[in-house]
Amino acid sequence: MRRSIFMLVLLAALYAGPARADPNAADRSAIQAVIQQQLDAFQADDGKAAFALASPGIRRQFGDADNFLAVVRQGYPMVYRPRETHFGALDEEDGQMVQKVAFVGPDGVLVTALYMMERQPDGSWRIAGCVIARAPSENV
Repeated sequence: MRRSIFMLVLLAALYAGPARADPNAADRSAIQAVIQQQLDAFQADDGKAAFALASPGIRRQFGDADNFLAVVRQGYPMVYRPRETHFGALDEEDGQMVQKVAFVGPDGVLVTALYMMERQPDGSWRIAGCVIARAPSENV
């Protein structure tokens, strides 16, 4: 009996997958603050402020604040003008911090956004990408 319990515990540990880092409260707070600041900038149509919160790679990809704001306005209306925003889990995926955010978009549809975050050399956080999942998630 004792051996069976040991084997079940061992198998559960092996198949549970890699352990995820538990981000500290300071990182969690800083990451959520950066995302919220960008959402506030979108609400104010402040492309420069929103663009400044993007990682260097994202800034290179979009070129300038006007282009960045235009893409978000057209392609991400649920982020640009959400009815509701709820922060969910913060996890580490393949060495990158990923913050889940649930949005109710202007159309009333619930979506989950996965924000990939990048720590900068000065220790600050920047948004390195955002992927929208149209299907609602119960794990937000």
